[in-house]
Amino acid sequence: MSAHHPLRPADPALLHLTGRQLTELIIELRTEGREFGLLWPSAHPGGTTLNGRRLVNLGNVPASTPINLLALLREYKRNRDGGHHRFPDS
Repeated sequence: MSAHHPLRPADPALLHLTGRQLTELIIELRTEGREFGLLWPSAHPGGTTLNGRRLVNLGNVPASTPINLLALLREYKRNRDGGHHRFPDS
């Protein structure tokens, strides 16, 4: 999972995610996103797929959406907290 290489909604790897794995990702997204006001108390793994896309009950978005959002939050925090920088200091 990378913010620079987001997953596509129909990525075959998403078909193998279990409900438990999706639940853990949603919990992590809630925890990481809280400081940015991203609160989804009713989000939970969807039991269906649509055209090969795993759904999360968050307005029925593909599972790739919270995964990619979590990757963006992680990268932002890494950069903010002194991780790596894109541009060298002058």
